[in-house]
Amino acid sequence: MNWRLPLCLTLCVLFAASPARAAAIDKLQHFLDTTRTLRADFTQTVVARNGRLPQKSSGVMMFWRPGKFRWQIDKPYSQLVIGDGEKISIHDPDLRQVTVRKAGAALGGTPASLLAGERTIDRDFSLREAGERDGIEWLEATPRAADSGFEKVRVGFAGNELRAMELLDTLGQTTMLVFSRVEINPRLPPSLFRFTPPANTDVIGD
Repeated sequence: MNWRLPLCLTLCVLFAASPARAAAIDKLQHFLDTTRTLRADFTQTVVARNGRLPQKSSGVMMFWRPGKFRWQIDKPYSQLVIGDGEKISIHDPDLRQVTVRKAGAALGGTPASLLAGERTIDRDFSLREAGERDGIEWLEATPRAADSGFEKVRVGFAGNELRAMELLDTLGQTTMLVFSRVEINPRLPPSLFRFTPPANTDVIGD
């Protein structure tokens, strides 16, 4: 199965930090406490361990906590990932294929659970503060589960706004996500988080 994108999406804590550093933890808590739904455009850059030419894509990300999300790549190819709270469907129109996984097994310890999951992120991640870079305050999360597929995930905030994510997987591949036009708590139709396979499409999985 070819997962060409990280399901996307947040994190934090450790240093006995100065008050300025501690604010990054407050930003995370504020985000989790106040964000029920979110919509954002994204650009994604994937760099392999061997440093070959980066793969770039763009699209729209949405979530409705807890457990529902929509990750839609529009360019340079089309791909759609939808989590409805019970299962995750990955639709690849070019292959006429849908891969389905149970949400519980697929979400726990993944980047998506940071954004779209429950507030108890410290249950699935070891959290620490990662400092400031390019005007963005970074938090780092290391999955507690050995089989999550990721070594670490970083999330960056500018002010109280989610701005970026960096993901390092267990194969040494790095994915950088930059978010723009972020809307907090927009009204999102429930139909956006339901998926019905198109006709003449192969369905694989649970």
